[in-house]
Amino acid sequence: MSWSKKAILGVLDQCAEDFTFPVLDNGYVYLAATRLSVYHSDTDWALVIEVFGFSPRAGLPDVQIYTFSSKLHDRDPPSNYVSQDAYENYLNNNPHNESRFVFPIENSAWQDQEDLERLSDNAVCVLRGIEVPLPEPAAYADAGIELEDEAPLTFEFCRYLAKEHRNRVLCTERERRVSVLPNMTLLLQLEDWCHPDVVAGELPSASPTFQQLAEVLETGSTASFSNDAVANTHWRNWPEGGTL
Repeated sequence: MSWSKKAILGVLDQCAEDFTFPVLDNGYVYLAATRLSVYHSDTDWALVIEVFGFSPRAGLPDVQIYTFSSKLHDRDPPSNYVSQDAYENYLNNNPHNESRFVFPIENSAWQDQEDLERLSDNAVCVLRGIEVPLPEPAAYADAGIELEDEAPLTFEFCRYLAKEHRNRVLCTERERRVSVLPNMTLLLQLEDWCHPDVVAGELPSASPTFQQLAEVLETGSTASFSNDAVANTHWRNWPEGGTL
């Protein structure tokens, strides 16, 4: 493959500088769960990071799918843009990165419609076809979640879901591959890793974890990869998330 480790890290660094790389202490999003996947073919590479959380401004919990790739699949069509110039700007400004959203919770009745940061009384959330009754406060403590108020808040419920139904709140394989070329194969998937603190100025190229991931992408081999750096992707490690 013509892509070197240095070039791959250059793409990730540029995205971090442009704030199109995941910021886990995003002040607008309460983090709940993350996952990282690495894809490869003889000619191309892709790295996908899923971030499940709740933004009070958005109203509904979602998974943001960040894809970084040598060649992106199924990009936005020109019809999504107000002009050809706007479309060209989109392509020029995002040559190797794409962002998509999915909504794993299928209804909204579980939220207080007057205040979406709070839960309805005795409601049931439908999570990818299964009904999940809102738990009693004691269940949050059992899941390691300390409530801010007497009544659970929406972001706390999302963290409960991430603990009890992780595979349902995160992406299906089809969703995860939305911007990945169909001929690529999955090489590696991480449930936890050491993520750079982008807000503090840390870049992926300075991260031992992402240095190793770039080598995996360059070589197509996981033989030398060791996820031994101290993992920090749990929401407890990013207390500023959602506080703006």
